Amino acid sequence: MQQNLYKIQFRVLQSRYRGRTDCPDCDGYRLRPEALYIKVGGLHIGELCRMPVEDLKHWLDELVPTLSETQTKIAARLLLELQQRMQTLLDVGLGYLTLERMANTLSGGESQRIQLTRSLGSNLTNSLYILDEPSIGLHPRDTDRLIQVLKQLKSLGNTIVVVEHDEMIMREADYIIDMGPLAAHLGGEIIAKGTATELMANPDSLTGKYLKGTLSIDAPKNVRSFTNSIQVKGARQNNLKNIDVKFPLNVMCVVTGVSGSGKTTLVKQILYPGIMKQKSGTAEKVGLHQSITGDLSQISSVEIVDQNPIGKSSRSNPVTYIKAYDEIRQLFAKQYLAKVRGYTPGYFSFNVDGGRCDACKGEGEQTVEMQFLADVHLICDVCKGKRFKQEVLEITYKEKSIHDVLEMSVDEAIAFFKDEKGLAQALVPLQQVGLGYIKLGQPSNTLSGGEAQRVKLASFLGKNKSNEHTLFIFDEPTTGLHFHDIRKLLDAFNALIDRGHSLIIIEHNTDVIKSADWVIDLGPEAGLKGGQLVFEGKPADLKK
Repeated sequence: MQQNLYKIQFRVLQSRYRGRTDCPDCDGYRLRPEALYIKVGGLHIGELCRMPVEDLKHWLDELVPTLSETQTKIAARLLLELQQRMQTLLDVGLGYLTLERMANTLSGGESQRIQLTRSLGSNLTNSLYILDEPSIGLHPRDTDRLIQVLKQLKSLGNTIVVVEHDEMIMREADYIIDMGPLAAHLGGEIIAKGTATELMANPDSLTGKYLKGTLSIDAPKNVRSFTNSIQVKGARQNNLKNIDVKFPLNVMCVVTGVSGSGKTTLVKQILYPGIMKQKSGTAEKVGLHQSITGDLSQISSVEIVDQNPIGKSSRSNPVTYIKAYDEIRQLFAKQYLAKVRGYTPGYFSFNVDGGRCDACKGEGEQTVEMQFLADVHLICDVCKGKRFKQEVLEITYKEKSIHDVLEMSVDEAIAFFKDEKGLAQALVPLQQVGLGYIKLGQPSNTLSGGEAQRVKLASFLGKNKSNEHTLFIFDEPTTGLHFHDIRKLLDAFNALIDRGHSLIIIEHNTDVIKSADWVIDLGPEAGLKGGQLVFEGKPADLKK
């Protein structure tokens, strides 16, 4: 046991190095020195918290036989809970995490699986588990582990309901409910139900067609070549093993690897801040590396397109974000009755006083603050949720008021404004990224993370500045997307590249990986066993 403890202590020292300056008083342990005097199995609490879960489980397994009979009785329940929860962390592929890891440094997939562990580690029986997209941020290898955990839960007599698009999970499901046929007002029906085989036999199921292979996302026949690239040398932040990586420009570059292999560290902690520091001198901290070289003059700007909300206010919506609402307001201000009444485009905005409802300030609802309960949101009793004053709603275009237009879906609005070429064209990018179903006036705070990310993508597609060459960084853009939506997303990516932009995509989805021009694969495992460059090159060569 002593020999194994020496090995574990050595790995603890390895895992401590995070490119940080530790506090001199507590040596970075965040505990008082007297709390570190107490040791179990030769290690104090600070060292245990810095140990990867897989090593901690090994340490615990070797510690138990050394306990006396009295100690075993006292710690029996604690040991059982510890072993079960650590085993669950290992089962969902999080054995590389340390207990001291800060929550804000976790990826979306890691956070999701930790929440899953909190529920699954209790080993409840006869319970109903409802999981929303549990495969977020998971490599196919990790998804397979997740499936085994879910099957184990089922074997205990539990019922598992999963909202999911992942093909592996669907094929392993006992029963599938396929909603559709499309999204929003074009959906809401049960198209098919049964096993994956029964779905594939149903001609009305779009999901079944993709599972069967009748519809598929094919790899491009030709892979783009490149002449310019950015090289990161000596990347060694967190678990990266002093690697040199090449990021080509003017192509679709995908960074992949198992969850925890170092993808986010490489792209978002080294590459992005490193480029920004060279181009604009920003003070954002750059992860440890030797150098970032390449012709950065080929890049006019760098944009990270993540899944953060595009607006927290209910007055913010997709059509205002892509700047198309300005043209809608100008169109209504040109109508005869609007000119007679002296209404400017500002009267058709719910962000400034004038035409918006004075009672709800353009929110469409009023908030009643409750002292000890959650606030209550009620539809405004003055404008009835229409956000504008009655006299403004009397201004119509083709017999539709400004409220009626905001209630239209993107697809409906494009057809409605077919005579207004500029306005219809401004809405097309939303349709191109697969958001033709959302309403123009849908509050931004009701959009999912994937929808928010695609609205941002649409805003860039709508910009026609030929002299700009932007480097776009996407983090898991397929989150929450059906096969059909992924196909549309790839079309949008190709449209960006055709306009001279460059794409770097952190992704696990195999359809996106095979559609790339260049793949960077990190691994081979996660945590201390990851951080190495496994492969970089064309997708066809990756198969070899």
